[in-house]
Amino acid sequence: MVPRGGIFGMRDLGADLIGVIAFLIWVLLVQFRSEYWRFDARDTDLLPEPVVWPSVVAVIPARNEADVIAQSLGSVLAQDYPGDFRVILVDDQSNDGTGVTARGLTSDRLTVLTGSPRPAGWTGKLWALEQGVAVAGSPEFLWLTDADIGHTPDNLRQLVARAAAGNLVQVSLMARLHCATFAERALIPAFVYFFAMLYPFERVNNPANPMAAAAGGCVLVRRDTLAAAGGIASVRGQIIDDCSLAKRIKPHGPIWLGLTDRAVSLRPYSFADIRKMVARSAYAQLGFSPPALLGTLVGMALIYAAPPLLGIFGTGEARRFGLMAWSLMAGSYWPILTFYRVSRLRIVTLPLIALTYMLFTIDSAVQHWRGRGGMWKGRAQALGRTA
Repeated sequence: MVPRGGIFGMRDLGADLIGVIAFLIWVLLVQFRSEYWRFDARDTDLLPEPVVWPSVVAVIPARNEADVIAQSLGSVLAQDYPGDFRVILVDDQSNDGTGVTARGLTSDRLTVLTGSPRPAGWTGKLWALEQGVAVAGSPEFLWLTDADIGHTPDNLRQLVARAAAGNLVQVSLMARLHCATFAERALIPAFVYFFAMLYPFERVNNPANPMAAAAGGCVLVRRDTLAAAGGIASVRGQIIDDCSLAKRIKPHGPIWLGLTDRAVSLRPYSFADIRKMVARSAYAQLGFSPPALLGTLVGMALIYAAPPLLGIFGTGEARRFGLMAWSLMAGSYWPILTFYRVSRLRIVTLPLIALTYMLFTIDSAVQHWRGRGGMWKGRAQALGRTA
């Protein structure tokens, strides 16, 4: 019979080492990654209004959004913005009547364009944005927002006030995603949590830090800064277009990213929808690199799977360190669950959620290898490495 410690005690030693490493990683994440988990960057603070409100043109790319376009576009047209404000919606080859519905919302502010076929090397959304920006004229700001996002009437006014108060070249809000169904409550808060772990908002918002990121559903950017950064064409083939554009913009001035209740996702997500959303960009995030994929999977197993496994099945020091790592992990998940008004009891489920996202990441790589990478709205767009 093999003793409890395994042959020469190596089994306990290995488990103890894994437990210590996992615990130290979580200490580093919680204490030294700019406290990404706090989500302190929010658009709730009072801001002074600019003396003169600058001109703004909203550009909205839309492809097969007939079920939500009246609500989302209506919310943009209803902005109480005091300055000159116009809206351009680019109907990106829709076949469900999106353009017809949009044109039915008659407004002096609104122009609806029928998008031309997508050229080689462009993703669909970015080509639609490029066409809209091209006819926007010369406003001081461009407001890039998605066709499935609804806005409170004061959202644009607050965006511009923030940009003016901080002399910012870009302001981006991470819209509150739909979170009502079982699948949404299980997976959506984690989606935002993992994003913040990759791109801590404090670092993004620090002009001295090179990290840049944005949430593509709601981006206000200075038109001249966008042009100086190379325009939409500079990121035309990027799957993670919002963060790629932010990286181009930040060298030209300070940017800001935060959570909001003023912009909300209108369309509910099924489990399959969330899988597609993650699989669309996960492998692109890894640079389409098999070694990076393998390293990520191993790292996620160590960070998320090892602590609960050791805490439940381990013994001695391995169990102690596993439980401490799991506690840090669970505690860091609490604030985003609070923001999404989801039961805090879900803090213990983050390891299972991480495993689900690992499977989504594998699916993302498989889809890319099959020539279906970046699949969105019926288009495979990730056809090569990121630039």
